[in-house]
Amino acid sequence: MSLSGTYELQSQENFEAFMSALGFPDSVIQMIKDVKSVTEIVQDGNHFVVTVTTGQKVQRNEFNIGEETEMDSFTGDKIKATVNLEGGKLVVNIKDVHSVTELSGDLLINTMTFKGIVYKKISKKVA
Repeated sequence: MSLSGTYELQSQENFEAFMSALGFPDSVIQMIKDVKSVTEIVQDGNHFVVTVTTGQKVQRNEFNIGEETEMDSFTGDKIKATVNLEGGKLVVNIKDVHSVTELSGDLLINTMTFKGIVYKKISKKVA
C-alpha cells in the first residue's frame, strides 16, 4: 500500500501535554495548537519524501527505508534516524520520541510517544 498523497490535519489528541513534555513554552504551544498542517508524502518504492507545512513553517525530509539519514526533527534539530517499514507502518525513533505513521482508509494516523505521553495526529487525504 502506497502512502503517497496529500493529507490535511483533522484532529489531534494530547498535543499540549506532549509539546510541553518536549520543553516547548506554553506561549508557543498556544500559538500553534490550532494551526492546520498539511502533510505531503511522495513514495517511490522504499524512497520517501515527506513535506509537512504548518503555517509558514515547511519541514521536508527525504529518506530510504532502513537507511540512516539526517532529518529535521519537529523540534527543529537535525538528527540522524532510520525509518523502518513494519507491517505497512513507518516507524522511527527520533531521540526519545517513538513515532508510528500508518494509513487507515483515507486517514493518515501519526502516533508519537515521549516519556509515556502519547500524541495522536489524524489527517485526512485531500489529494
